[in-house]
Amino acid sequence: MTGVARITAIVLEAADPAKLAEFYRELTGMTVTDKDDEWVTLAGPDGATELCVQRAPGHTAPTWPDPASSMQYHLDLEVADLDAAEEVALRLGATKFGHQPGKSFRVYADPAGHPFCLCLPN
Repeated sequence: MTGVARITAIVLEAADPAKLAEFYRELTGMTVTDKDDEWVTLAGPDGATELCVQRAPGHTAPTWPDPASSMQYHLDLEVADLDAAEEVALRLGATKFGHQPGKSFRVYADPAGHPFCLCLPN
């Protein structure tokens, strides 16, 4: 089936867009292509995929795992080595959740509290 649209960007909300964008820039190697006080755009090497962060002054981080709190979204980031990727993520300001439900992935919160997973290839 062919769709009529394709995802070109994922937009995250944070109280401090520059800080969160820097976390993901360091973690993924993406490049900042647009930046102001309200918005930062990161582009991947293919140029077609963007991760954007917009200011949300009242942003409240979700809690996980908590059925009463929506995760709002989460990213799955493929890595070759979980231990090495975890070391980088933690150094950049991620927090590892105590509850880890799988063996081939690990769950963290970014500096703004959004959950994300570091995953081994399928």
